[in-house]
Amino acid sequence: MEDLGTELMSELQSKISFVIPLFGGIPVPTSVVVTWGIMAFLMILTLIFVRNLKLIPKGPQLYVEALVGFINNFFDDILGEEGKRYIPYLGTVLIYITCANLIGIFGITPPTKDLNITAGLAVMSIILIEYSGIHAKGPKGWLKSFREPMSILTPINLLEVFIRPLSLCMRLFGNVLGSFVIMELIKIIVPVVIPIPFSFYFDIFDGVIQAYVFVFLTSLFMKEKMEE
Repeated sequence: MEDLGTELMSELQSKISFVIPLFGGIPVPTSVVVTWGIMAFLMILTLIFVRNLKLIPKGPQLYVEALVGFINNFFDDILGEEGKRYIPYLGTVLIYITCANLIGIFGITPPTKDLNITAGLAVMSIILIEYSGIHAKGPKGWLKSFREPMSILTPINLLEVFIRPLSLCMRLFGNVLGSFVIMELIKIIVPVVIPIPFSFYFDIFDGVIQAYVFVFLTSLFMKEKMEE
C-alpha cells in the first residue's frame, strides 16, 4: 500500500518533459507534449481522410461521415438550431478527450490525468457557456438572467459561474485518477490475467463515457443559458 501511495503522489505531480530555453526556462509538462502528439495525430488523420472525397462515400470516408453525422445529430438534439454554431468546438473536445483517455492503452500517460489539463478544458467550456448566453440574449438579457427566477437567488446564480467549471474539472480528473487507483489495487491483489478485462473497462469504456459526460454537461449548461 505504501508503494501505491508513492505511485499516486507521483501521478499527481506534473512531470516535465523538457525546458524551453527562453525567459529563464519554460518547463513543458508531459501532458502538454502528449496533447501536441494527439493534435498532430488527429491533423494527419484529417488530411488523409479528406483527400479524394466522393459524392457517394465508401471506405474510410463512410466512417468519417458517420462520425460527423453522429456528433451533429447528438448536439443538435440538445442545443437546437441556435446552437449549431458551437458543434464544431464541442465535437473537437469530444474527440480530444476520448483520444486522451484511450491513449493509456499504449502505455502513455493520459493528459487528462493532469489537473491542469482538465482545469483548462473546464475554463474553456465555461467561457463558451457564458458566451452562448450573451450571444442568445444580449448583454442585458444575460445579466438579467442572474436574477431569475427571483432576485434573492442572484448570489447563488453568480456562484454557479465558478462552481460549474470546478465540477467539470474535478469530475473528469477524479474519474481518470480513480481508474488508475483501482487498476493499481487490482494489479497488487491479482497480478496475472484478471486485470486485463478491468483494464479494457477503465481504459476504453470508462474513458469514452467520461468524454461523453463532459461535453454532454457542457451542452446542457449552454442550452440553459440560451433559453429565454
